[in-house]
Amino acid sequence: MDSDSLYADVFQNYTDHINPNLARLMAFAGFGVEISAVGAIITDHEGREFIDCLGGYGTFTFGHRHPKIVAAVRDQLDLMGLSGKAFFSKPQADLAAALAEISPAGLDFAFFCNSGAEAVEAALKFAKGATQRAGIISTQGSYHGKTLGALSTTEREKYRKPFMPLLPGVQFAPFGDAEAVAYLADDNTAAIIVEPIQGEGGIIIPPDGYLAQLREIADRSGAVLIFDEVQTGLGRTGRNFACEWDGVAPDIMCLAKALGGGIMPLGAILYARAIYDQIYDVNPLAHTSTFGGNALACRAGLAALQILQDENIAAQSEEKGRLMLDGFVEIAQAHPDLIASVRGRGLMIGLEFSMDEVGELVVAQLLKRGVCVAYALNNPRVLRFEPPVMISNDQIETVRRAVSKSIAETAELLAELV
Repeated sequence: MDSDSLYADVFQNYTDHINPNLARLMAFAGFGVEISAVGAIITDHEGREFIDCLGGYGTFTFGHRHPKIVAAVRDQLDLMGLSGKAFFSKPQADLAAALAEISPAGLDFAFFCNSGAEAVEAALKFAKGATQRAGIISTQGSYHGKTLGALSTTEREKYRKPFMPLLPGVQFAPFGDAEAVAYLADDNTAAIIVEPIQGEGGIIIPPDGYLAQLREIADRSGAVLIFDEVQTGLGRTGRNFACEWDGVAPDIMCLAKALGGGIMPLGAILYARAIYDQIYDVNPLAHTSTFGGNALACRAGLAALQILQDENIAAQSEEKGRLMLDGFVEIAQAHPDLIASVRGRGLMIGLEFSMDEVGELVVAQLLKRGVCVAYALNNPRVLRFEPPVMISNDQIETVRRAVSKSIAETAELLAELV
C-alpha cells in the first residue's frame, strides 16, 4: 500500500470507528500516521522524521524502543506473557522490591495496574478505606485522569460537566496555596491529592516547601497524602521523583507512563505499611487487577529502573532541561508580546503564550519543521515539552531553532490579521 492510500485508510477508520472530531483535528494540524520510532525520533507514513518533544505525555523518558528494555520484554515473552494469577510472579516481586529501594522512605508496598488513571483510582480507594472518611482535597488546574474517580479530582470543567454527578466530597484548593488546603482539611478528609508539578495544568511549579506543608497538614488532620507522580516520576524533573525537590514522602505515590519503559503499559501505587494494614489485612483480595503486574510489563519496568540508575537519567534530565529552557528563554525575550512565560524542571518544560489559540498555530508550524509537541490539556496556551532523556544536544538545538522560526512565522501571521 502506498503512503497516500495508507493515510486515507487510517483516517477513514478513525472517522468511522474511533473519533471523527479527533481525526479532523489531527489532520488539520498535519499529523500523519506513525510507523516506527527509536530514541527521540518518530517516523511517519511518508518517511518524515520528527523529534518527539511530546514524549507520550511523559511516557518515553527512556526513549522509544530502548534496546535493553526491548530485550527484557522479548526474553520474558519466550517464558510467559500474562500471569496465570494463581502462582507467585518473580518479575512482579522483583519490581516491587526495586521500587521500594529507590522510592521515598516508607513506601514499602506496591500495587500494580496498567495506567495512571488506574493508579489514581486505587490511591483514592485505599485512602478512603484506610481512613473510613469521605472528603478529598485536590487542586485547581489538576489533572489525575478521566475515569470516574480520577475525573472527580481533575478540576477542568470541560471534562467534568458531561459526567456529573461525580464522586461526592471533592474540594479544590488553589495549587501552591497550602493555607487554602489547611482551611479545607478537617476530620472528614480522607485524602489530599496533588501533582508535585502540574503537567496538564501548564507545567506549574509550586513554591518551595509547598509539599512539606501539605505533609504537615495531612499529619494534623489524619488525611492520607497522595502524590500523583504519573508524569513527574522516574527522572523526568531532574530527580528520581519530583517530591524529592522538597524532601517529602507521601503516604501513597502514583506512578505510570515511564514506569513501563516506553514499551509496556504499567502503572503502580507505592504505599506505606499503615495503609496496607487497613486494606489487605482485612481482605487480601480487597483490590486486584487481572492484567496489572503482568510479567511482560514488570520486566519492562525492571529494565527501566536499571537504566534509570545506570544512565543517570535524572542528572541527564536536569542538565539537558537547563539547556532547552535557556534556549526558550532567549526566544521569549525576542517575542515579549507573544510569550508570557517559560518555566520547567528537568525535561518537563512549559512555554506559555499570552493569547488563546496561538499554541495551536505553533504546534502546526513545529510539525512542518519536524518537531512533535502539543499543548497542555488544562491550559491550551501552554506548549509542553517532555522529550526522551536521551535527546542529544544537537537535537535540542534543532528544536530550539524550530521553535524560534515557528514563533516568528506565527507572529507574522498574526500581524497580518490585525
